[in-house]
Amino acid sequence: MSSVLKTAREVLSLEAEGILRLRSRLGAGFERAVELILASPGKVITTGIGKSGIVARKVMATFNSTGTTSIYLHPVEAMHGDLGIVSRGDVVLAISHSGETGELVALIPVLKEHGASVVSFTGGLDSSLAQASDVVVDCGVEREACPLGLAPTTSTTAALAMGDALAVVLIEKRQFNAEDFRRHHPGGKLGEHLSLKVSEVMIKGSKLPNVRPSLNAAKALEVIQKGDLGTVLITSRGVLQGIFTDGDLRRTVLKGLDLSATAVGEIMTRDPLSVGPQATAAEALHLMEEKLITALPVVDERGKVLGIVHLHDLLGRGRVSFRALTNKNTC
Repeated sequence: MSSVLKTAREVLSLEAEGILRLRSRLGAGFERAVELILASPGKVITTGIGKSGIVARKVMATFNSTGTTSIYLHPVEAMHGDLGIVSRGDVVLAISHSGETGELVALIPVLKEHGASVVSFTGGLDSSLAQASDVVVDCGVEREACPLGLAPTTSTTAALAMGDALAVVLIEKRQFNAEDFRRHHPGGKLGEHLSLKVSEVMIKGSKLPNVRPSLNAAKALEVIQKGDLGTVLITSRGVLQGIFTDGDLRRTVLKGLDLSATAVGEIMTRDPLSVGPQATAAEALHLMEEKLITALPVVDERGKVLGIVHLHDLLGRGRVSFRALTNKNTC
């Protein structure tokens, strides 16, 4: 085994052991921390300096995405005006392995004066931070993975894991479910939606805007108006012949043609772009963006129309900003 792999494996073992040892140390302090947060009418404020501050920010982010409103407060900035974010009833989660971080220890009495309760994650159970806190959660580790014993490694990993444990318990206690999570992650929800097959998101059946080629353009325009897609598909015996869009309508009017006397088949866009039912919504979206179009017919291998997908329905109505799309196919 190379010295590189040997050292790396030792680090992973030390950090894993550090987390596992926390299991036996969980007790009343952790339960009290959960009770305080659940009973709080306010928010959770995480705080710490240096590497512990980075852990505090991560815990804050996890809380926010799982139903526990949280914000990070830098101990130094707090003393220079940021204490304004602290409200009576808030719970402060202070993270410091030693429990003797000067800036953090000095901040605790001020936070309490503002009516906040303080929970500390620390390995220094007799430290100044622990003594000033309302609740202490033991996050102590035997040793750092750093061979010098100086860089926070095992200790920050332990604090991070304890933060996750607290967040997960709060998820269960609040009965925070998958739908709640999706509401907190609209970007993730969009990604999930775009991974679906086109056949799962297309407009079909009676809602499908669909006319025969011989219908006059004025009647086709009425179908476009009812469909709210700016598009109507032109089919013959169910097979796609073309598409007629708002863009086609503008070009027809500019030519001076009489819509009532012109068959839509004469002015439609022939052989429009289309996708198969097994394409993903993301693939359809990519094609729309590439070609600057807003709708795609969905057809089978014989060209028979199965449905249509529209940009608004892929991204969510009200979220799309158009860049002067001309809709010339508009497919």
